[in-house]
Amino acid sequence: MKVIETEKAIGTVLCHDITQIIPGQFKGAKFKKGHIIKEEDIPILLSMGKKHLYVYETGENMLHENEAALCLRDMCISEYMTESEIREGKIELMSTIRGFLKVDRDRLMRINSQDELMIATLKDGDVDEGKKIAGMRVIPLVIEKEKLENAKKLIGDGPLLKIYPYKIKNFGMVVTGSEVYNKIIDDKFSPVVENKLLKYGVTLVEKIYCDDDKKMIVDAINKLRDKNVDMIICTGGMSVDPDDMTPWSIIESGADVVSYGSPILPGAMMLIGYFDNDVPILGLPGCAMYAAATAFDVMLPKVLAKIKWTKEEIAELGYGGLCQNCKVCHFPNCNFGN
Repeated sequence: MKVIETEKAIGTVLCHDITQIIPGQFKGAKFKKGHIIKEEDIPILLSMGKKHLYVYETGENMLHENEAALCLRDMCISEYMTESEIREGKIELMSTIRGFLKVDRDRLMRINSQDELMIATLKDGDVDEGKKIAGMRVIPLVIEKEKLENAKKLIGDGPLLKIYPYKIKNFGMVVTGSEVYNKIIDDKFSPVVENKLLKYGVTLVEKIYCDDDKKMIVDAINKLRDKNVDMIICTGGMSVDPDDMTPWSIIESGADVVSYGSPILPGAMMLIGYFDNDVPILGLPGCAMYAAATAFDVMLPKVLAKIKWTKEEIAELGYGGLCQNCKVCHFPNCNFGN
């Protein structure tokens, strides 16, 4: 910190608030700590009796918090994102589309492990247009350039955040279960799935009802594959009950099953696999019919973006994979499953 003549203060950074008093009209901070003095500020400061100011000694090796925030922004921002104005050294990023947000958590941790730097993000998952996805700033008002340069070296090239547009536009559905097939009970499952996917802009091409018969189910899956649907969803028996043929039919249809079972409650019986043309097939557990948020909801956004799940990624969902059964479920804005 140093004292400087007001006329020579253009471009310097104030160390403290400067109060202006206009009797009967105004009393408050006319210039706040961290303000960068501009040429047009000089007459106002002089009229307030400020011939000298306390300012930070930034120099060539220091950055103001606003400049530093821009550096952090550059480490994060990528396609389908927009940014806010800088306010008190902070910048926020927003999504310009609905899609799947992917955060490079390992590289993000390298940044946040450095003193005086911070980037806060949402967790991986569905984001809507206009959704705030990240905020960043440095802690002090001024910071050494070297700290930002070192941080950039730590993370290397490429943005920390990416948003993937949803590519799946339609799906086919196989509804299994003898009680539904024989019209003993009404199908209450498929309307729930259809409505949920419609909110993502994904429409139903064809729905096929099947008895608990493996050949019938396999034939139905193959029929939907012949229609070149973007995704296939099977509802009905996903348990280990001997009458539940759905998981075994999915396997027999030729799908490469990544996981039958997930470390998520509700939704432990979730199945996900892919055909050789990368078309995903999902076997939904019964809880997806009545629970507001299940393994299906957690895994769906990434599927819609056509990013393949791996066995290891599914295993990681166990951390945070227990739904709290909120009285007012606000999924997907909560972080359940991530």
